[in-house]
Amino acid sequence: MENRPQLVIIVGSVREGRFGPVVASWVAQQAGLHGVFKVEVVDLAEIDVPLALPAASPKHARDDYPRPAGMAALTSALTNADAFVVVTPEYNHSYPASLKAAIDWHFTQWAAKPVAFVSYGGAAGGRHAVLHLENVLTELHAVTVRDGLAFPNYFTSWQDGRPLDPGSAAYARTVLDQLAWWAIALRSAREAVPYPG
Repeated sequence: MENRPQLVIIVGSVREGRFGPVVASWVAQQAGLHGVFKVEVVDLAEIDVPLALPAASPKHARDDYPRPAGMAALTSALTNADAFVVVTPEYNHSYPASLKAAIDWHFTQWAAKPVAFVSYGGAAGGRHAVLHLENVLTELHAVTVRDGLAFPNYFTSWQDGRPLDPGSAAYARTVLDQLAWWAIALRSAREAVPYPG
């Protein structure tokens, strides 16, 4: 049990009145019931993530990249993770600047690790944000899993901290099953041979 893969659930929105923590809490509960992962929730609203970046690339600077001290918890969580769930809203058909900044401050921490997405929004349920995130994280050598969860019109489709759709828990299990498979396979691969990216 101690060798369980580490799942980091990232709350991507820092907007006042955001719904992300509610979604992330439910996802963490589903991951706990799933039983494969050790689970950590990282809320970007609690971390210093500046928009201005150093001149050097984190890809080349690696461990010497000059990150603010207030970002140490985020960097540590990303480094130790075997898998990620990114919880994101959709802002103007894309994802929040806070999430882009958190991604851009890192590089090797994402490589050869699986990422699943849980999105929420209006009619599209945040799918535009996810499509953009898939492109970005593929560039960082992450592996995006096929299935995800999208919650359209979350303001009417959730009650008491959970989605009203009774199928949501089963969908979450499917996503977590895929994520677990990739997390275990990729961790074994990284331990056997350093990732060449």
